Amino acid sequence: MTHEDLRDVKGLRTGRGAMYKFRQFLCIAVALMSQPALAEAVNVGFEESRVSNGAEPPLTVGIWYPTSAPAAVHAIGTFTQVVAPSAPIAGLGLALVVISHGGGASYEAHYDTALALAHAGIVAAAVSHAGDTYDDESEVLELWRRPDQLHRLISYMLDKWRGREHLSRSRVGAFGFSNGGFTVLVAAGGVPDLSRIRSYCADNPNHDLCQALKNAGISTDFGRDIPSKVWTSDSRIKAAVVAAPAFGFAFTPSGLRGVQIPIQLWRAEDDRHQPDPFYEEVVRSALPRAPEYHVVAHAGHYDFLPPCSPRQAQIAAKICADPPGFDRAAFHDVLNREIVRFFQAHL
Repeated sequence: MTHEDLRDVKGLRTGRGAMYKFRQFLCIAVALMSQPALAEAVNVGFEESRVSNGAEPPLTVGIWYPTSAPAAVHAIGTFTQVVAPSAPIAGLGLALVVISHGGGASYEAHYDTALALAHAGIVAAAVSHAGDTYDDESEVLELWRRPDQLHRLISYMLDKWRGREHLSRSRVGAFGFSNGGFTVLVAAGGVPDLSRIRSYCADNPNHDLCQALKNAGISTDFGRDIPSKVWTSDSRIKAAVVAAPAFGFAFTPSGLRGVQIPIQLWRAEDDRHQPDPFYEEVVRSALPRAPEYHVVAHAGHYDFLPPCSPRQAQIAAKICADPPGFDRAAFHDVLNREIVRFFQAHL
């Protein structure tokens, strides 16, 4: 219920006319009844599934959802989460948020955000992008594969998942980080111009992307001949959260004119991997609708990933290292709360 709703409820007790009071009461009652029917769901259910990927091997996905079943600690990759595996699904008319991870990661990469969404009564489904995961980066530069895989995930969830009858087909959102942020912008209607990589690297040869291409012996012209028709959009997505989008400089106002949905955009203030103003600022300025924009003070690029355990910090020091004085756990409390709020408002 919004502040305006609360104000109008108070108005029922003041000197307004009886008919006006009745209309206000009726509107509020209808709004409340239209909310998803969520049972006493205090826990999160979880399951791993497989999604068809055409002639290629199936995609691996993780699915989090509200449940009233008892939950316990379970491993998820190198993390742990409190979930009820394969438990019954609680609620009807639930929103769905699909999640796209960054380069070289997996569906587990944003498990804490998925948990927060599921605790709020939203089903979260994340895909491991084939060809761009920690154990297989063979197709990392074939960026058009990612939006198509996200499209396949949405179709699976709405048409084939065992819990599809619990979902609302009109309440679909998407969240993406880094390469996943790029993926979600395309899925929301954006068309990138990867030929812009050449001029970007000519002007910024020491930036991470340009150094990576140089070290791999890949020409900055690799995206020059990619036709616009390869980029898969999905009109079922009604709202999106985009964090530190990769290849932000590849989006122009004409390339983003098809993105007409609400966008929540996040930037890490001290992102050395994708430095300002070449990524989020380009996207923010080019979007046809002003996004809800968050700049996270003192954060680095990888702070959008969950806090690391001591073991993870030894394995992946670059990803786990935070700037002095920056509290990643406290930031994720805010990040997840704001993401949940945004999707609750727009789905």
